[in-house]
Amino acid sequence: MTREAGSWPDLAGRLTADGHVLPVRVYYEDTDFTGVVYHAAYLKFIERGRSDFLRLCGIHHAELSDGVHGEVLAFAVRRMEIDFHAPARVDDLLEIVTRLESARGARLCLTQEVRRAETLLFSASVTVAVISAEGRPRRLPARLAARLQGPAAAV
Repeated sequence: MTREAGSWPDLAGRLTADGHVLPVRVYYEDTDFTGVVYHAAYLKFIERGRSDFLRLCGIHHAELSDGVHGEVLAFAVRRMEIDFHAPARVDDLLEIVTRLESARGARLCLTQEVRRAETLLFSASVTVAVISAEGRPRRLPARLAARLQGPAAAV
């Protein structure tokens, strides 16, 4: 049996009153030889969180790369400040929390956290640039920016 695109909404997490939450299980492949999550795996986790946040807000990478909204656009991480607070381990159930701080011009500023229940494990401040196919900064089209301003309305 095949499933239609979008028929598993839980795979993309959920929008909340102040952002997005994505559940993630830690697999062996995410860990180092001691069973602790390898530092670079957190970057993959928060990338998934950002992507699914955008997806649930109606901003799809495929549409951007196909030029559906005018010219070909993409998102590129411009700056990231990260802090490691506590380790995660194999089989842990985590939540990736993403909050939009601002969306102005060609820049999105987000905060992201990785939590195990109430315990903060990792935090990041991320600046994402909207760029053209040639890598030049571009304003996010107004209709897409508007989708980011009220994600809680989609809850």
